Amino acid sequence: MPKNLGIVMDPIENIKVYKDSSFAMLLAAQARGWTLWYMEFKDLLFCSGQAYAFMRPLEVRDDTKNWFTLGKAKSAPVPLTNLSVILMRKDPPFDLEYIVATYLLEQAEAAGTLVVNKPQALRDANEKLYTAWFPECCAPTLVTRQEAALRGFLQEHQDIILKPLDGMGGKSIFRVTKGDVNTSVIFELMTENEQRFIMAQRYIPEITQGDKRILLINGEAVPYGLARIPAEGESRGNLAAGGRAEGVTLSERDKWICAKVGPKLREQGLLFVGIDVIGHYLTEINVTSPTCIRELDNLYGLDIAGQLINLIEEKLTD
Repeated sequence: MPKNLGIVMDPIENIKVYKDSSFAMLLAAQARGWTLWYMEFKDLLFCSGQAYAFMRPLEVRDDTKNWFTLGKAKSAPVPLTNLSVILMRKDPPFDLEYIVATYLLEQAEAAGTLVVNKPQALRDANEKLYTAWFPECCAPTLVTRQEAALRGFLQEHQDIILKPLDGMGGKSIFRVTKGDVNTSVIFELMTENEQRFIMAQRYIPEITQGDKRILLINGEAVPYGLARIPAEGESRGNLAAGGRAEGVTLSERDKWICAKVGPKLREQGLLFVGIDVIGHYLTEINVTSPTCIRELDNLYGLDIAGQLINLIEEKLTD
């Protein structure tokens, strides 16, 4: 049986090879003899009961100056069922275009192609709000559109973090403390004058020790995490927001959180997930395009993407 792996991702020419987890997966699959096929959202289509794509053959190299070669797409779209597996690795925002793409991939899945992560699970597991299924792991949290509710939450906790529900990389995250003169305008901006749900979480002071990214493969945690430590004057640890990274061994609390979350991820078909932990608290469950594979591999001599591809191969032979 041909080993054809497709990937849906952002433009490959724009990635940072040294830290891109999707690229790590492609390298691992190619090393195991898989033929790679490249797609962006614009390449997907659905016609007469079947999902297709204008997919292009792809070769990758671990070379920061010359990391890929793309062949030409065929003149006609190819059924997605020609692929054994599809990696859905498009970055947020999680908008209607993203949802439509999951529906198209779900058609391929129904016809026998393995999609990682499972399209329905991508729709069900909002990266911020999915933490609500694990309240015992989380700091106090509020999701609302109402400014009055936000004011009450701020009054109770004095120091809070506000997040949009559809972003990534620390974008548009605010820290608000009681008495902040910009409180009203921040609430108005974030909720678009009470027209948009946002998340508020009690500020966790341990952020100074890092926002820890922990990777789980089929619900099992990689034994090390990447603590993303905020830059001076920042409250966000995201590397995209200027944070610096340090490797850490998982604590007993980290392992406990993973033991709570892991079985549910496995049950829902979420084979590759990155959870975020600050101090003792789970803050996010990243299911769309979790990162930090390459950093952890380099720090600890791991092959995380290889573990994932091995798991995929096992699932295809079950």
